Amino acid sequence: MWKDFFYYTKSERRAVYALCIGIALLLVAIWLVPDASKSLIAETPTVDSVALKAFEQEVKAQTYVQKEKKPLVAVNTPVALKPFDPNEADSTELSRLGLSPYVVRNILKYRQKGGCFRTPESFSRIYGLEQEQFETLKPYIRIARPKAAEIKEVDTMTVRKVVEKKPFKYPEGTLVDVNSADTTELKKIPGIGSGIAKAIVAYRSRLGGFYSLEQLTEIEYVTPSLVKWFKLEGPVLRPLKVNKAGLEALRAHPYLNFYQAKVIVEHRRKKGQLKSLSQLSLYEEFTEKDLERLSAYLKFD
Repeated sequence: MWKDFFYYTKSERRAVYALCIGIALLLVAIWLVPDASKSLIAETPTVDSVALKAFEQEVKAQTYVQKEKKPLVAVNTPVALKPFDPNEADSTELSRLGLSPYVVRNILKYRQKGGCFRTPESFSRIYGLEQEQFETLKPYIRIARPKAAEIKEVDTMTVRKVVEKKPFKYPEGTLVDVNSADTTELKKIPGIGSGIAKAIVAYRSRLGGFYSLEQLTEIEYVTPSLVKWFKLEGPVLRPLKVNKAGLEALRAHPYLNFYQAKVIVEHRRKKGQLKSLSQLSLYEEFTEKDLERLSAYLKFD
């Protein structure tokens, strides 16, 4: 057979070659064309599919609008606007006002937890209540005030508790010993609280005791009107040993400052022990008034 092929003329052989190439191209075309036609058909929407997609989008849009817009009134409930107290109205009465079940539940839960509507504006803060609906209901809101009997009873109990807690105070004319009274007794004097009582005790300790009632006025906030409540049964003074006390102990006394205490220490170091106030009068740091106040407290032995 192949031998017969070579006996064909040159033009006949070209025809055979062309025929074979054509058959090959036809087979390739048959293999490729079905896939292209299928993809073309899949990509080309039909009229029915376009209409269906448009309908689905319209339904979704309507559903979204319905979800976004909450009903202002309860479904299948006749609306009857009339005066009501949001602190007393039950679920039926609230529903008849046009409130949705969701808002009614929120109102009842708020009241069950101890909430109370004191003004119409406080009712507007209920979660889920639209401003438009509140404005419609506002003229009908009637909030009752507490009963007078209840207010009187509460006030009486409050006054009774205050009276029971009021601290005891001494009557007019009572006198308290200024050198022996502690803070508890001092607070029984009218006009003296914890602060002034502590200040009196602390100042008395630093001094070593009071020798005059006028010394009380040296304390901050102690006025002459408070001095009349005190008496001085007998000075019980704690003397300051001037020849043994150190610098810090000396300057801690209310009537001695740092420089005066330093003079005393330096005098002892250079000249020996002090024997009288007259030796301190030689120093400019001490005035006549200073020595007068110190005379009751300094001990020279």
